[in-house]
This record gives sequence, C-alpha cells and structure tokens, in this order.
Amino acid sequence: MRRLSARRSAATWLGRSVLTREVFWFVVIGVASTVAQAMLYWVLRQWSSPILANFTSLLVVTVLNTEANRRLTFRESRVRVLQAHLTAGGLFVLAYLVTSGAVLLFRHYRPTASPAAETLVLAPSFALVTMVRFTVLRMVVFRRRHQ
Repeated sequence: MRRLSARRSAATWLGRSVLTREVFWFVVIGVASTVAQAMLYWVLRQWSSPILANFTSLLVVTVLNTEANRRLTFRESRVRVLQAHLTAGGLFVLAYLVTSGAVLLFRHYRPTASPAAETLVLAPSFALVTMVRFTVLRMVVFRRRHQ
C-alpha cells in the first residue's frame, strides 16, 4: 500500500514538474513573441496598412512561436512537426481575426492614431492570442500523450 501511494505522489510531482516547466517556457516564449510581434508590426506599419502589417507580423511570429514551443515547452510530446504547425495555422486565423478586429476598431475611433499607438493597442491582443495558443496546444499535446 505504501509503495502505491509513493508511486502516486511521484507521478503527481512529475506531473506538476512538467506543467511548471511547460508554463515557464510558454511564458518566456509568449513574452518574447508578444514583444517581437509588436516590434515587427510597428516597423512594418511605417510602410504598409494596418491589416497587412498585422498579417505579416502575425504570420512570422506564429511560425517562430510554434517551433519554439514545440522544441522547448512541449519537447517531451510526440506531436509531429506538421500537426503542430497545422494546429497553429488554425489558431493563426483566429488570432488574425482578433488582432485585426482590435486594430480596426481602434482606427475607427482614432483614425489619426500613430503606428506606435496602434501597437500599444495590439499588444494585449497579441498576449490574449498567445494564452489561447497555449491552451489549445496543451490540449493537443495532452491528448497525444495519452493515446
């Protein structure tokens, strides 16, 4: 009986350890991705429309974010590269709708706003999208681990 409870507590500790590591790496990658996306948006916004700058920055950062999370956050997962990126592609569509909606709504109320102001409005949208990305990717990884 004692061995069984020792195994359970070891499994619980390992489960918490894995989740803690995943959350740590995800936060690091998420913060870096949000900063990178905001900076890339701001740079691209100097020469292009808000929608094109958002699309390009989101596309570049989504690919990099997905690969970083696959290699660092979910490194013990058996999820294939293609499946991870296809899942991220679906999330890209959602992210693009949310972030574009945010910037278009802001531009509607502040048509003369600077690209820097747009970037400040988009940063929380980027962060929200990153949290959704973690939740969905974690569900995909968790499901694959237990199949």
